[in-house]
Amino acid sequence: MTGLDKMVNQILDEAKNSANAKIEEANSQAEALKAEALEEVKVLVAEISKQSDADIANYKERVKSAADLKRRTAILTAKQEMISQVIDKAYAKFCAKDGDAYFKTLKEMLKKFAQPLEGEIYFSSEDLKRLPAGFADEAAKIAKSKGGKLTVAKEAKNIEKGFVLAYGGIEENCSFKAMFDAKRDELQDQVQKILFS
Repeated sequence: MTGLDKMVNQILDEAKNSANAKIEEANSQAEALKAEALEEVKVLVAEISKQSDADIANYKERVKSAADLKRRTAILTAKQEMISQVIDKAYAKFCAKDGDAYFKTLKEMLKKFAQPLEGEIYFSSEDLKRLPAGFADEAAKIAKSKGGKLTVAKEAKNIEKGFVLAYGGIEENCSFKAMFDAKRDELQDQVQKILFS
């Protein structure tokens, strides 16, 4: 082997050793990067898992809250229906009073609503036909005791039960329906206390 061959071989050996060292170093760096990336992936997986658990818990809470709201709404609706039925039955029972009790109730209402003015009292066509004898005189006495004057109107009003007072063109609807409607909120409160306390 000549000196030149020895030099070439030496250069090749050095280059090979240098290349092997660089490959080893690159492999070592690659392993380190791989290990670092694996650690980062583990951290990301843990964070994603934690966030996923939080999202699932949050979703479950929202579902539970929505279900609870739906349940409470259904209960409230059922209670309102029950209260409405009780009030409707009370109204029907109130309207079903027979002649004497019915007209006695009208007199009590008149004592409350008559004003110290001159006016007329209107009834439904059904009540006008069945007004007891002397009712007009009793209505006039009640009005007089309040400082007013009332006469029974000859024409009927389109009401079911009760009466309408008219003073100088201003009418006060004292029909049972108007009375129940005016007191509906108060009646609902009372019925709710009785049924659900």
